[in-house]
Amino acid sequence: MKKYIQLFITTCLILFGVAVNAQYKVGDVATDFSLKNIDNKFVSLKDFKDAKGFIVIFTCNHCPYSKAYEDRIVALDKKYKKQGYPVIAINPNDPEVQPQDGFEEMKIRAKEKGFTFPYLLDEGQKIYPQYGATKTPHVFLLQKEKDKNIVKYIGAIDNNYEDANDVSERYVEDAVNALLGNKPIKVTSTVAIGCTIKVKK
Repeated sequence: MKKYIQLFITTCLILFGVAVNAQYKVGDVATDFSLKNIDNKFVSLKDFKDAKGFIVIFTCNHCPYSKAYEDRIVALDKKYKKQGYPVIAINPNDPEVQPQDGFEEMKIRAKEKGFTFPYLLDEGQKIYPQYGATKTPHVFLLQKEKDKNIVKYIGAIDNNYEDANDVSERYVEDAVNALLGNKPIKVTSTVAIGCTIKVKK
């Protein structure tokens, strides 16, 4: 019996270790992916030959925090896509757990809000754990360095989800501007505020 208990504890520690290691930190190399977009085509980071980097945002349809940020996410894409940093939005939620985040519902929401960026489904929920996303929205700013995508910022979009007009810290904008100006990023990580990711049971 004692042997089984020790085996169980060891297995848990290994699994926990894997989970921790899978969560990106600033400076890590981010994995590429191939996920289905709302136009039914598959999208990978390597498809964006001219990009200098990416604003990868895990977001979804149903979460009030995500909804509050939708217009700001569109604004980020419009502002920075032409400067080499497009937004890539990924819905990490399982649609069986949260039906509002189904693929067809994603198409409807993107049309309603005029999304200007890919809105991808993390089918099978394989990508968000690799990045270590825990909330929607949760941002991972990447910069291309040779053939790799290096994580430069992780966290929130800004410091006021409730009122876009009362934001005093624009974390993502400041980070992208620093990269564009070849300057150090002052704030490289913040706590993402939002809804928990809905995981298949």
